[in-house]
Amino acid sequence: MKNPIENLNKIFDSRIRLGIMSALMVNASINFNDLKQLINVTDGNLASHIKALEESGYIKVQKGFIGRKTNTLYSATKSGEKAFRAHLDALEKMIKNIE
Repeated sequence: MKNPIENLNKIFDSRIRLGIMSALMVNASINFNDLKQLINVTDGNLASHIKALEESGYIKVQKGFIGRKTNTLYSATKSGEKAFRAHLDALEKMIKNIE
């Protein structure tokens, strides 16, 4: 039998990435500043983790404007949702110690 730990996704090891994905699982999309406040991290820290998730194909970035101000929205991709759910399932199985 496969150990549930093998189903954990290394991309989600970081608490910041867990926070980003958790926020995107319950919101259709969220902007940079709201995400930053929600997770309580610096701009640079959030930006680097967003970039990693985007490069993995787990989130999509939509840049636009509200008036003259730039507004960047983030949302989870289908593969991001699937990967995150699999990661959470693996965590749950580890906690419950079931296979």
